[in-house]
Amino acid sequence: MLMDGHTHTELCPHGSGEATDKMVQRAIQLGMQRYCITEHAPLPPAFRNQYEGTLAGYTEASLRLDQVDDYLALANELKVKHAGQIEISVGFEVDFLPDHVAWTRDFLNTYGPQTQESILSVHFMRGRHDHFWPVDMSTDDFSAGFGQWLSTPQQVFEHYYQTVLASVQTDLGPYAPQRIGHMSLVRKYQDYFNLNEPLDANNLELVDQILALIKQQHRQLDLNLAGLYKPFCNDFYPGEQILKRAKKLGIPMIYGSDAHDIISVGRGYHLIKKLIKG
Repeated sequence: MLMDGHTHTELCPHGSGEATDKMVQRAIQLGMQRYCITEHAPLPPAFRNQYEGTLAGYTEASLRLDQVDDYLALANELKVKHAGQIEISVGFEVDFLPDHVAWTRDFLNTYGPQTQESILSVHFMRGRHDHFWPVDMSTDDFSAGFGQWLSTPQQVFEHYYQTVLASVQTDLGPYAPQRIGHMSLVRKYQDYFNLNEPLDANNLELVDQILALIKQQHRQLDLNLAGLYKPFCNDFYPGEQILKRAKKLGIPMIYGSDAHDIISVGRGYHLIKKLIKG
């Protein structure tokens, strides 16, 4: 089935503001049969006290709680409007924050019944001052938060994959997201910080633990092409090493453009057949 499994909307504070309706029309133009709208779920208010880094990395990371009903109304309206042309599913891209599991579970229990599929992602990890820093906000934030490990890339990877492992080990309740988002996002600035070496045996062991749980839990992987178009990444997420291991386990991989604007919908889709079957 031709589908885009990871997209955002005009309500996303770090997006383009372009009409979501036009993004859906673009997917129809491309011959997509299914389109998943997965806007960033709100961050827990108490997370603000643990967050360090550029203010926008917190305030613009996600919807506000008071926008959630507007988001669901928008997405459901589009679902009805385009029902004859494309199947639209509605959900959230949910941040895993280890100290706010109860809040996240409550959020999912409240809004989960109105969703069809969601994504679980790690955009923040613990770094300097034992605070959380954004993994994908800017090179400055990445350096400020994780600079102490940058001379040993495997340490950066280890901290990230420990967080991803915790995310799949955590019980988020009956509406837990079924897809694990851009599992190599830690490499977004790999060409800037020389973080492009392959994962070592220790980190591959961590990845194998993560993938075994994903398989056991009947979850999917976000095969996210956005990294190919990021100036310091130039690779897809989750990258070749993880893709090979996931394929061996038969984990379903769902193409995602991670589009925040019209032109990005379906971007890189032509590579999917090659990546999955190649």
